[in-house]
Amino acid sequence: MDSVRVEFIVCSPGSEIYELEGHSGLRIYQPGGYDVTFNWGLFDFQSDNFAYRFVKGETDYLVGAIPTDHFLAYYAGEGRSVHAHELNLTAEEKLRLISAVDENMLPENRVYRYNYVKDNCSTRPLRLVEAAVGDTVSATLPDSLQLTTFRRAMDHFHAAYPWYQLGVDIALGSGIDTYAGPRDMMFAPVLADVMLPGSTIGDRKLVNRSYYLTGDAASDATGDPTPWYLSPLFIMSLLLVIAIVLTVRDIRSIKLSRWFDTVFYSSLFVAGLVVTFLIFISSHEATSPNLLLLMFNPLTIIGAVGIWIKRAQSLVFCWQIVNFVALILLLILWLTGPQRFNIAVILLAVTDLLRSIAYIYVILCRRNRKD
Repeated sequence: MDSVRVEFIVCSPGSEIYELEGHSGLRIYQPGGYDVTFNWGLFDFQSDNFAYRFVKGETDYLVGAIPTDHFLAYYAGEGRSVHAHELNLTAEEKLRLISAVDENMLPENRVYRYNYVKDNCSTRPLRLVEAAVGDTVSATLPDSLQLTTFRRAMDHFHAAYPWYQLGVDIALGSGIDTYAGPRDMMFAPVLADVMLPGSTIGDRKLVNRSYYLTGDAASDATGDPTPWYLSPLFIMSLLLVIAIVLTVRDIRSIKLSRWFDTVFYSSLFVAGLVVTFLIFISSHEATSPNLLLLMFNPLTIIGAVGIWIKRAQSLVFCWQIVNFVALILLLILWLTGPQRFNIAVILLAVTDLLRSIAYIYVILCRRNRKD
């Protein structure tokens, strides 16, 4: 055991959306001999109903082992670095850790239920290390990273890809806005990478030394950032400007821009189906509760279709009153509530509010004229 080395290795971010926070694994090797990397980030696209089960929250991942030179060749080929942190473990702790990894590799133990922030390729090996030592890792975030919730951590690493973050912000509810300490932040491999060298476990440093197995700190395989004019903030701002112009025109002319409302509320309807599914059917822990159900819900189909049906006017009118109240509540919760909303979503809510005001005003004016 004295000659065996155990390393927590971190791969830099890649170009795919699920690679933006990097990847990690556990390397166990003996110089000149055994050298294997264990990877808890494997999943099988060919398994039955993979896509549906993934969305539903039945995200079964598994652990696998690969010769380290093969592992490194793959990431080097993608232009990604692999940073190794040699763990400061005693011979007995190494033996317990290797035994735990061996047991985890058994066919009946290999598969586990993946959780984006609580049980993934980074948290699994860290917990095995903590179990082998019999203590927990104590970590500190760099002063430059003021991250106190999982959502803020995601915002930080997805800053160049705002559409992806918008999807995360719509799909995931208030569960990721609760306080997360430095140890919790190690769910993201890239954060674990910067925190491990200064971490302790028990009364000693966790890491003996850190060095690059391939690439360096400058290695960057991420894709091009989204230009500002294609960002959700710009698109939603443009949509809001259009809504303002149409709402003013509708109020002055006592007419409704039905084509705009149909497209707008149809989009909210599609998003509402997804949000409703994630809240009430999916077993993803972080998707419920989600206050955005006040805006993204299947009832928006009433505003999309009912506006063309004369007999549905009363139904649409009543729904728009309820929608107006719900949007006001949503904006109040944005300022005071437990869930942090994406600013693009707020712009969308204001757009919705304007169209709700336009419909209510126009229908009331038409009724007054008839009277």
